[in-house]
Amino acid sequence: MDNEQTQPSQYPVTFDAAYPEKSSRLLALLGLLFFLKAILLIPHIIILYFLGIAAMIATWIAYAAILFTGKYPRSLFDFVAGVMRWQMRINAWLFGLTDKYPPFGLQ
Repeated sequence: MDNEQTQPSQYPVTFDAAYPEKSSRLLALLGLLFFLKAILLIPHIIILYFLGIAAMIATWIAYAAILFTGKYPRSLFDFVAGVMRWQMRINAWLFGLTDKYPPFGLQ
């Protein structure tokens, strides 16, 4: 198992969460009051709603491109992966995996 973690991944998208040395007690309290953290994420949720629709359309366009060219267009891949990355950062903060508020952006 330890050997698998030292090998570079063959997957184009990976997830890595560092174990925090210290966690905020205030954010842990907000975690108990789950809806308060969700309220703080409303701007992210609104933007990601529309980006999610755009990512779904981009996925269908990429599907057609893959059928005809055999390759996933890099720009569409970067966009869809960026939207998924943003969603995972929001989920990590919402569920208390990190104390850092998620930034706005696809990177």
